[in-house]
Order: sequence, then C-alpha cells, then structure tokens
Amino acid sequence: MATDVSRVSQFYLYRDKIEQEIARSILCFGEKTKLRDACEYALKGGGKRYRPLLVLLIAEALGKGLDVLDAAMSVEFFHTASLVVDDLPCMDNEEERRSSPTVHKIYGESIALLTSYSLICAAFEKIHHNAEKMKEAGIGMIALAEATRAAGILGAVGGQFYDLFPPSLSLETLRDVIYKKTVTLFEVSFVFGWLFGGGDEALLGRVKQAAYHFGMAFQIADDLVDLAQDEKNERDMNLARHIGKERALVVFEEELKALRVSLVTLGLDTPSFRKMVEMLHQHAVRGFTAGC
Repeated sequence: MATDVSRVSQFYLYRDKIEQEIARSILCFGEKTKLRDACEYALKGGGKRYRPLLVLLIAEALGKGLDVLDAAMSVEFFHTASLVVDDLPCMDNEEERRSSPTVHKIYGESIALLTSYSLICAAFEKIHHNAEKMKEAGIGMIALAEATRAAGILGAVGGQFYDLFPPSLSLETLRDVIYKKTVTLFEVSFVFGWLFGGGDEALLGRVKQAAYHFGMAFQIADDLVDLAQDEKNERDMNLARHIGKERALVVFEEELKALRVSLVTLGLDTPSFRKMVEMLHQHAVRGFTAGC
C-alpha cells in the first residue's frame, strides 16, 4: 500500500515537472517579443496536462528510465496550438478559455495565428531533440509520421473542418469528429510515451487501441460537462446532447472498461495511471450530476 501511495504522489510530481519544463521552454522561442509573450500566455493557460502526463506515465510504466520530457512537451505544444486556432473568430469564436481571455482577445488575431505556427514548429523540434538524445533516428521517424498524421487533414485539421461543416448530424459523423479532433492527439501521447520510453514497436497497434478508448472516454466526459452550455448555444457536436446524458455515461463507462483492459494487457496498469483514470471518471460524473 505504501508503494502505491508513493507512486500516486509521483503522479503529482510529474505534473509539477511539466509546469516547470513549460516555463523553461519559453526560452526556445527566442528573444522577448509580443509573439513570444503570446506563446508564453498560451502555454501557461492552465489545464490538467493530460497529454504530456500520459507520455511520462507510459515511460514510467515501461521502467526503462528513459528521458521522454521533450516528447511530452511536443504533445503539449501541438495541443496548445490547436486550442489557439479553435478559439479564433473564424473558428469557434471563443472569448474565454479556462476563465481567461483567449489569445486573440489579448494579442489580436494575427499574433494568435502566428502563435499557433510557432508552437507547431517547436513541437516538431522537440520530437527531434528526444530522438537525438536516444540516438534512435528510426524512432524519431516513426514519431514524426504519427505527429504529422494526427495534426493534419486526417487528424485535428480534418476534425475541425467537419466540426465546422459536418456532412450530417449523424452519430457516425460525431464519432468521426471526436476521433479526429480528440483521439488522434491522445494517440500521439500514447505512442510517444511508448516509443521514447523503450516499448516494443510491434505492439503499437495495441497502444493506439488503448489511446482510442482513453480519447473517446475523455471527450464524452467533456461533453457531459459542457452539455448545458452546448444546449444553450445550440451546439450539435456533443455526444451527450445527441444520445442523452444517461446513454452517454453508459458509453463512457464502456470505453473506460475497455481502457482498463488495454492497460493491463500492455503492462501500463500502474498506480499513477490508475490515478489518471480515476480523475477522468470523476470528471465524467461531475458532468453527469450537474443540474440533476
């Protein structure tokens, strides 16, 4: 029991480590300018840091003692870049994120767009740095291919397109948007943690399957939390609004169950990982009970 408690404490130490590395990473954006300030503002905007945490937790579970911090940062850079773009007036037109003004509200649309470009390029640079440290060019190439697919038209870009211009409002379209906008970046987290952590490349298919269950559960939990606001704004791309919150919670539990099985199969069922799964479950329950 004491070992489990210490490892859960390690989970919170990882979160602190990520915040410290984000603060240090600002230096890689060059001299202080309005653009660098915007990058810093975007990166320090808070959030649970699920995506970089996953990279660290998977590497921890593999137990090879390999440094995956650059890979973790790359995922967070990709994610933050996507949020900056999603919030733009020509996209979701959000004025606030995490109770603070969005990047374009503070710095303007032009700087916001350049911020996204800067973060994406920095993310690719971090992939290179992590592969270079390992002296594993092959792993770097696999990681690069995964990141470009997840960030491009078959991933986040395509998901945002269908979110804005859905071909239909069917459940099939909604699940496709969830996969492309949300799941693909979690696939990057899982794959990076596995590859840079020293995992067997032959098992990447199973690793992506675990990521799929995690990403679907994550988005359903978010949809439950956002349900009241999305109903108010008549936003259709919400699974809980589409199938009802009771059925959405059932689907969430199914995905979480499948995730737990995948984690055990891959040897990733550590106390730290169980803590993250518990946090995800609590997030969904809060959303479900809100307004009841």
